[in-house]
Amino acid sequence: MTIELPREVRQQAITSIERYFFEHMDGQKIGNITAGALLGFFLEEIGPTLYNRGVADAQERMQARVSELDIDVHEEEFDYWRKYDKQPKPRR
Repeated sequence: MTIELPREVRQQAITSIERYFFEHMDGQKIGNITAGALLGFFLEEIGPTLYNRGVADAQERMQARVSELDIDVHEEEFDYWRKYDKQPKPRR
């Protein structure tokens, strides 16, 4: 599976990579094309791992919510007579 970024997001990522190199690599500049190639490498090599982790996290959260579903929407069964049993009996 290829991970594609929208054009604007890809450009923001490239700009961020360029800034990272400049600020953390002693003022070394990385060109736009090189930063784009590096981003492509990260997306292809590491992207699927991050994607799969996100899917697993979402699945885990959904399973937790589904397991609590019976608590959230549980209704007592055969409850009609309980409301009458709680009322005081009329004296005769």
